[in-house]
Amino acid sequence: MSTYRAPVRETAFIIRDVLNYQRFGNIAGYGELSPDVLDAILEEGARLAENIMQPLNRTGDMEGCTRHEDGTVSTPKGFKDGYRQYCQGGWMGLSAPAEYGGQGLPYLVHTAVGEYLSSANMALMMYPGLTQGAIAAILAHGSDEQKQTYLPKLVEGTWTGTMNLTEPHCGTDLGLLRTKAVPNGDGSYKISGQKIFISAGEHDMAENIVHLVLARIEGAPEGTKGISLFIVPKLQLDQTGNPAGPNGVSCGSIEEKMGIHGNATCVMNYDEAQGYLLGAENGGLKAMFTMMNEARLGVALQGLAVAEAAYQNAADYARDRLQGRSLSGAKVPDRQADPIIVHPDIRRNLATIRAFNEAGRALLLWTALQSDIAHRSEDEKARQMAEDHLALMTPVLKGVLTDKGFEHAVMAQQVFGGHGYIEENGMSQFVRDARIAMIYEGANGIQALDLVGRKLAQDGGRAVQTFFKTVGDFCEEHRSDERMAPDTKALKKGLNDLQAATLWLMQNAVQKPDNAGAASYDYMHLFGLVALGFMWGRMVKTARDQLAAGADGDASFLEQKLLLGRFFMERAMPETSAHLARICSGADTMMAIPAEAF
Repeated sequence: MSTYRAPVRETAFIIRDVLNYQRFGNIAGYGELSPDVLDAILEEGARLAENIMQPLNRTGDMEGCTRHEDGTVSTPKGFKDGYRQYCQGGWMGLSAPAEYGGQGLPYLVHTAVGEYLSSANMALMMYPGLTQGAIAAILAHGSDEQKQTYLPKLVEGTWTGTMNLTEPHCGTDLGLLRTKAVPNGDGSYKISGQKIFISAGEHDMAENIVHLVLARIEGAPEGTKGISLFIVPKLQLDQTGNPAGPNGVSCGSIEEKMGIHGNATCVMNYDEAQGYLLGAENGGLKAMFTMMNEARLGVALQGLAVAEAAYQNAADYARDRLQGRSLSGAKVPDRQADPIIVHPDIRRNLATIRAFNEAGRALLLWTALQSDIAHRSEDEKARQMAEDHLALMTPVLKGVLTDKGFEHAVMAQQVFGGHGYIEENGMSQFVRDARIAMIYEGANGIQALDLVGRKLAQDGGRAVQTFFKTVGDFCEEHRSDERMAPDTKALKKGLNDLQAATLWLMQNAVQKPDNAGAASYDYMHLFGLVALGFMWGRMVKTARDQLAAGADGDASFLEQKLLLGRFFMERAMPETSAHLARICSGADTMMAIPAEAF
């Protein structure tokens, strides 16, 4: 049976010490976030994750969801109560505007607590996770009437939300969608079609489900230019805004999946369901991407969250499992064998996972801070820089952290040996649950193409050049500090590789687009390594400064940061050279292989 402990101390170190969040007291929500309030929120979120959500994780995996003959869906035992406690604690509206019932606290804090809850129970937390995306889309694109009608219920969790894009014949290529919208003449539309892979599409935990559905209005242009976004509630609303009756929306089936069994992944049928245009006509993709970008950051968080839970269980097992003797001599001579934590290969696995987790957490929280600046700051230049950061980092975070999340769940399973393959130990669930994060909300190959094909050149390369300068300035600032030299030297080498790869793409991808496609995946991971290395540089610098100031009883915690940061620089950063070599090999060989040879 797996366990979980929320890494509250790690989170507080990043938010309070590395990011120095109190510098942003002029941004809405930050002035109210004193250190004591921050600590209280993190501790309370940890209690909810550890005591309520985590015990339901295995139950959800074993039981799954059940679709009944009338099309309704029951969630696993305990999920309704867990969701109720989540809502009653105000967690759904933690960062939502106060005018709609939220608390208006920073998205940074929402992200921090979101990690704990997703680590504890990824499948259960997908229900409110999709709702957060619906809230963001309606906030950004809804009319005043739509905001007043839907947001208070979504923020309090009485209603939940979904995102309906995929159809049986189209996934990434949304221009092929067939779901149609026919005007009713009163401002509403009849929505007809079928959507698949709809997470939280039907369940028994909320009074109503607000579906955001992509469809094509009759007569609209073909392709992506003719797509609109609609609000389609499961139950129609009466004049007071309360559920009144069925709306032609039904769950046709639940997908039998590899993982996240506790989440209802539905085939949704729309039979002239009443819907309402959200945003501009034929502007559906723009409106949906508000939700998609939020969802992609949420999925990146899932990659980190599952890797953290898997790591913790593997580390506990390695400390307890007795097997063999240390290569350098018995470490526990009064026992029959040493714990496997003494073996270098076990330590390689565990240190690799933890080093990526800690850097990934820092990168996600830094990006969440940028989201707050982008949406709440009154400084136009700061907002622009933050928006650039979000656009650039979203595909990197989604692709890299979910790839590594799955890889590291497998590594953690490996620590258990044969016991990792046995269901009762819980490691199999981490592996199975982590796998979907590499696929949904845009498969990771698509994230890589988005990064190379769109984000690098966006606004004349402004975002990527700013990132290069930020990392380069950090390395230069600490180049003469002998204590930091091993870290900054490795980081600068990685940055040089990333800049060389970027230059190669500029010189070789425009005339030959296949070069961009062939390089994109390696480029994404090269970029991710440098971004993660930069976060380690910042964490190591903070830890060194605090140790020099006396550490206040945290010396052991801070010294571990220095060791783990050095491990990342020695073991992970050298991979940038391999990525660069693959990028520069171009596309010729892979594209020359005949299709029939595969």
